[in-house]
Amino acid sequence: MKNKKILLITGLVILTFILTSLSSKSASNKINPKIKANKNVTFFVASDIHYLAKSLTDNGKAYNTFTDTRDGRQLNYIEEIMNTFVADIKTKKPDVLILSGDLTTNGEKASHIELAKKLKEVESSGTAVYVIPGNHDILDPYARSFKGDKQYKTDYISNVDFSRIYADFGYNESVLRDKSTLSYLVAPSSDTWLLMLDTTKYKDNIKLGYSEAGGKISANTLEWIKKCSKLAKDHNAKIVTVMHQNLLDHVEGITKDFTIDNSKETITVLKEAGVRIALSGHIHIQDIKLQDNGNIPIYDITTSALCVYPQQYGILKYSTKDGFDYSTSQLDVQSYAKKLNVQDPNLTNFKEYSKNFYETHAYKTAISRLFLTEEFTDEQSKEVAKTKVMQNVARNRGTTNEDKDAIINSKGFKLLETTKPNYLKEYLDSAYNNGIDNNKLHIPNYTKIK
Repeated sequence: MKNKKILLITGLVILTFILTSLSSKSASNKINPKIKANKNVTFFVASDIHYLAKSLTDNGKAYNTFTDTRDGRQLNYIEEIMNTFVADIKTKKPDVLILSGDLTTNGEKASHIELAKKLKEVESSGTAVYVIPGNHDILDPYARSFKGDKQYKTDYISNVDFSRIYADFGYNESVLRDKSTLSYLVAPSSDTWLLMLDTTKYKDNIKLGYSEAGGKISANTLEWIKKCSKLAKDHNAKIVTVMHQNLLDHVEGITKDFTIDNSKETITVLKEAGVRIALSGHIHIQDIKLQDNGNIPIYDITTSALCVYPQQYGILKYSTKDGFDYSTSQLDVQSYAKKLNVQDPNLTNFKEYSKNFYETHAYKTAISRLFLTEEFTDEQSKEVAKTKVMQNVARNRGTTNEDKDAIINSKGFKLLETTKPNYLKEYLDSAYNNGIDNNKLHIPNYTKIK
């Protein structure tokens, strides 16, 4: 009897060893980076495209009303913006394009399919594309088409649909897939891997009747991240994390539904995994935050929305010698339009048009809220609203520190200084507390970070 037990235990040990070996071998077989070790890598990073297929609108009253209430998103020219971006990628030829969620306006199936065709064009030019969903991409009950003065419900997609539509943009190339979410690990380079995290809460959207804005990483996914970390370390690869919602707080008073719910727990796991860079979006501003408790730094770089002025994206370059360098670039839609001999004056003067479009919307939003509070006279409210617009534009561009003097010396800011603490005052005050250049960052090789 004793010998049988010994044989059984021995057999189980051998079986476990075989299964573990097969699992490791299976993962290793998937790891075949296009970019080999000791080669420099350039990543383009874009977020919050909010693409809307032109087949879903006739540019009528309902559509114009909708776009006028979308916090300055340039949806009326979103195809032209995306076409310019594709052309920019073809010209500059980055190794990788990362899209960190909110690919579509409200998860319309037609928008996803049309955008995927444009991403296929990008990959055909030689740039690998990796995507994750945002809170507007999956099971969104607000998916709509527009005709005349009415909105109509249109097809949305499920999480399974998402992985199928974007199969060629990460999922088919993944080294590891998370069983419970659309998260995956991919190895575009031998030296630098991407941990693409699905932080969205879409499972209850249909029941709730709206898409949940906030994000979270479950306990199961945190355990899965540890497996990803071990695999990367076994292959001497660094991990850059990508998520839609933010890892760190970026704006005082605007953290709920923007920063992931379990940020502290996630930071601990990511730091143990050797992660020093998180790329996010969602909040539609250009901002870099640093958390270095315990002398282990981790940066959360949130790239401003591509669909909003100034149509900006990030560029992350990795050098085996120097580490990581992050910078930003703005789309030149008007030059692209002129090259195609487009006659639309909004497109041929797009920089001015888009800035005015955004500022007009931001002003209307600010002034309506200020009038409701009745804290200022009408004339004073107008000055405060102008200051709010200045701050919004600076946040979009990532130039809050450079524009600080102009903002704090404005009439509107001085009026706010005389009032009790409020959301708007906190919002403006919080812009200048880190001294980081939000458009430029150097992070040395992790081995050099102490």
